[in-house]
Amino acid sequence: MITDEIQLRPRYGEVDQMGYVYHANYVSYCHQARTELLRKMGIHDSLLEENNVMLPVISFEINYKKPAHYDELLTIKTKIKDMPEVRFNFEFEVWNEEGILLTTAKSTVVFVDSKNRFPMGAPDFVEKALENAKTMNVCN
Repeated sequence: MITDEIQLRPRYGEVDQMGYVYHANYVSYCHQARTELLRKMGIHDSLLEENNVMLPVISFEINYKKPAHYDELLTIKTKIKDMPEVRFNFEFEVWNEEGILLTTAKSTVVFVDSKNRFPMGAPDFVEKALENAKTMNVCN
């Protein structure tokens, strides 16, 4: 399993009238966490683009347990449990400063060839980066 964490503080414009982080912003937070995890392994967006690879989201499931608030330090934990084939699955947990689990989520992206827009297997450079991260504990 590969894991990583990022921290962020919700901005004023990301909360609703009740003072809670607006629900759709969690999708963006998880996307940011996924992007940072991949970047730490050398799989950055420009490398994917150079290799004609896109990663569109095909499913996103979220479970809100407690609300997050403006300027509250949040920790987003990201997990990759299985090596990808065509689909690439991520799991997320959002925690607050008090160690309370606020939200869990799951996201699935699919490897797509940007030229023909057809699904494809995980590229070799992605598989190698994930294997290296597992063996070297880059993100664990």
